Amino acid sequence: MAFLYHIFINVLIFGMKVFSLFNDKTKKGVEGRKESLQKVKSAFSKSDKVMWMHAASLGEYEQGLPVLEQLKEKFPNHKILVTFFSPSGYENVIKKKNIADVICYLPFDKKSYVKEFVAQFSVELFFTVKYDYWYNLLAELKNKGAKTYVISALFYESQSFFTSYGKWFVKQLQKNIDWFFHQTEMSFALAKSVGLTKSSVTGDTRFDRVKYLRNRDNHVDFIKDFIGEDKAIVFGSSWHAEEKIAEDILRGNPYGKLIIAPHDLKRVPHLTQLFFDAILYSEINHSGKNSESRVLIIDSIGLLSKLYSYADIAVVGGGFHDAGLHNILEAATFGVPVIFGNQYRKNPEADELISVDGGRSFENAGLAADFVMFLMNNEDSLQAMSENAEKFVTEKPDSTELIIKKILS
Repeated sequence: MAFLYHIFINVLIFGMKVFSLFNDKTKKGVEGRKESLQKVKSAFSKSDKVMWMHAASLGEYEQGLPVLEQLKEKFPNHKILVTFFSPSGYENVIKKKNIADVICYLPFDKKSYVKEFVAQFSVELFFTVKYDYWYNLLAELKNKGAKTYVISALFYESQSFFTSYGKWFVKQLQKNIDWFFHQTEMSFALAKSVGLTKSSVTGDTRFDRVKYLRNRDNHVDFIKDFIGEDKAIVFGSSWHAEEKIAEDILRGNPYGKLIIAPHDLKRVPHLTQLFFDAILYSEINHSGKNSESRVLIIDSIGLLSKLYSYADIAVVGGGFHDAGLHNILEAATFGVPVIFGNQYRKNPEADELISVDGGRSFENAGLAADFVMFLMNNEDSLQAMSENAEKFVTEKPDSTELIIKKILS
């Protein structure tokens, strides 16, 4: 199986290089990896003690960040490395203020690449977030004596570990991971069923992160004036289906303000054509349409989690297709009912939020739009869902504290 994994990695590298000729996102990842080794060589010496967090993408980074921040407080003299697999994570984080000494792409998981990369510094502690496992990397880290963890681990039945050919993968995790911190009891039980017993249930660190969001300054210029006395619906990380919901609401409901933050700013020109009387956030302070338009299009990044603090209802993107549901907790933490599509297999928090009636999922945009309009016209139902959503986040345990306690034990 090790031989087949070697073939898989080589095919992956070849495939990404070919695909990068036609896809800008993949090209960024391929080109960015060429700089990773030089980045760590420039920032670290071979004697530097390093704490390393790996995240597949932006969502996993946000999930692991509370733990990384606490570790930095405990070990202020250690240096911090953050790696990403996906450009969507790297591109967002590299532009922001952060605690890392180096942010770079994770090298492809060939033994020679990994060995050279890891040799540039002394890794004392490594953790990957959720389920991004690279077996040559994990083996090399253990060979170097690093402590290795999985934060907010999430196992589900369709993973390779639970197939007839999955024994090799399980063995690698048994040998090379010191502890799994599981999000859910189901994940814990599944891992235990294949012999991954060095583990505990500590919950989802994203709840710690979004609780913090409540207490920071969430002011966004011009938003309060735009909303006025109306109810506000925030469409977070919207795709086509969520924008269809916005269209239906505009046609079917005579009041309410809609704030649309697309998942990709390349969608902004499309949105301005779809909502011809909309205004762009970049123009709101000098647009004569400020008080007239019902639609505000957010054409800048970094505002969404603050915008949810102004929402009466949130419609979160990604759940009407297999791209993956975006972060619903950033809205729920502000006591906002969350509406989304029903394709969210890797998001157990969605089922939990639905079970306490703080959110709803729908199989198509039309049904979702109907329910949003129902909430807009039924204050008691809206208020009840709002309270349920806030309580859902508030009552979650402090996952980061449990994880740090175990790591330091």
